[in-house]
Amino acid sequence: MQLNDLRPAEGSRKARKRIGRGNSSGHGTTAGRGSKGQLSRAGGGKGAGFEGGQTVLAMRLPKLPGFKNHNRVEYAPVNVSRLDKLFSDGDTVDAESLVAAGVIKHDYIPVKVLGDGELTKRLTVKVDRVSASAQSKIEAAGGKVEEAC
Repeated sequence: MQLNDLRPAEGSRKARKRIGRGNSSGHGTTAGRGSKGQLSRAGGGKGAGFEGGQTVLAMRLPKLPGFKNHNRVEYAPVNVSRLDKLFSDGDTVDAESLVAAGVIKHDYIPVKVLGDGELTKRLTVKVDRVSASAQSKIEAAGGKVEEAC
């Protein structure tokens, strides 16, 4: 016996229904689609979301005001209390150091430092944005804020 001699067991494989192949097949003429009407036509049928003539859901819901600004820049928020825990006195805080500390995932993510908590260490902060309260706390601790390029 060879591989090309192998055959499936008798009755284990059912032949597919070949419709529209003559009346003697039992599925000729209308090919199981019935007589006339939308559903018997090629490409016929109800579209997705058709509700039997009832006003579709999308039309029943109100239009909402406003729009989504696709140019919006989403900043990763970092509080000064977190910087105080993660960095030592005299360190420089930038995107690379924040990635190394595990605060953000990638160095291309824009960062904004916020003023929640206390800061006791002198840090040089080079990020995209700094809130006014965060800037005053950084400078009060003897640090400085530089613009990230």
